[in-house]
Amino acid sequence: MKVLVLGSGGREHALCRAFARDPAVDALVCAPGNAGTAELAASPRVDLGDPDAVARLAAATGADLTVVGPEAPLVAGVVDELRLRDLPAFGPDAAAARLEGSKAFAKEVMRAADVPTAAGRDHTVVESALADLDEFGPPYVVKYDGLAGGKGVTVTDDRDAAVAAVRASLSSPGDRVVIEEFLDGPEVSLFTVVTAAGAIVPLLPAQDHKRVGDGDTGPNTGGMGAYTPLTWAPDRLTDEIVRTVVAPTVAEMAWRGTPFTGLLYTGLALTSRGLRVVEFNVRFGDPEVQAILALLETPLTQVLTAATAPVWRPGAAVTVVLAAAGYPENPRLGDPIGGLAAAAAGPGVDVLHAGTVQDADGTVRSAGGRVLSVTATGPDLGSARGSAYEAIGRIQLAGSHYRTDIGRGKESKAS
Repeated sequence: MKVLVLGSGGREHALCRAFARDPAVDALVCAPGNAGTAELAASPRVDLGDPDAVARLAAATGADLTVVGPEAPLVAGVVDELRLRDLPAFGPDAAAARLEGSKAFAKEVMRAADVPTAAGRDHTVVESALADLDEFGPPYVVKYDGLAGGKGVTVTDDRDAAVAAVRASLSSPGDRVVIEEFLDGPEVSLFTVVTAAGAIVPLLPAQDHKRVGDGDTGPNTGGMGAYTPLTWAPDRLTDEIVRTVVAPTVAEMAWRGTPFTGLLYTGLALTSRGLRVVEFNVRFGDPEVQAILALLETPLTQVLTAATAPVWRPGAAVTVVLAAAGYPENPRLGDPIGGLAAAAAGPGVDVLHAGTVQDADGTVRSAGGRVLSVTATGPDLGSARGSAYEAIGRIQLAGSHYRTDIGRGKESKAS
């Protein structure tokens, strides 16, 4: 089987690593890829926002399966075009991808399906949005309605900062913003594979750390680290999420004539009033997928194409993200990276590339805000954490930074 993975981040490197371990996969293509995926897969250039170009690439490479990594191509209709040409693809079509492409739409679906979520309203006018800020009160939660690379959410006790976020979110015609109540409690991420027949196969729950600084301080990012399993989580949490959130959402989407197939990511808060949905994504989340796939025993193609219930390796996995100087506001690009081989030499350690490029002379340089993610496995969470931090400490990238508290417990708070 030849697999085409679309994307260039740490998620795509993790997917390529998993497919490379799969005995059914004998050829890999990752477009456009990065310096890490290039070691495993061919790396043709392609405009991921152009469904026709992607479909032509899938046909030209003879892909037996195309897996779409990022959200933007899904919202742009890449899967629609692939299916129109009878090219097998894993991911939702554009209509179903609105669950991530529009937070207001996702709220509408959740209300119709009676899915527990934060109270909130969407706005196109600044004045009404500001009125809701005062009604919900601090901590203020402001969410840009569309795609924002994981950074369209502002959670703050500072009303001036919240007002600025509202105005920024409504700065162009057609913009929309969602104002929500704040959700207390730790966050949980659950990925579920959803088949065309409506079967739902959950993967391991994980916890992502969105804020840039230790103790969940500073601005939101695309994710600074993750770990699995969640030993502190309530018993049968996964079953409850599938029953009360995923199944009703999948049923509602089918009733609307826009059935969901692919990967549904549910971000939740375990609040004092029970679980509540923070957001839906329609693809694997980065960095959670790095940790989750590190423990996957079942071949990935079986999980994605046949919805086989996965078997997991014992132990734990921790992923720590190494970010460029200035991230998330103004990341610096082009700095050389050293120590990659030394970092990857530790037992159970994978160094996964995200924002990287490689010069003709072999020098690897930073090319994005989140540059690398180091994933380590171990017999328990403590040993996995220790290995991840020992490995990341061997990497040299001027001005880079990372959180030192990934996987310490259930600190990550909802928004």
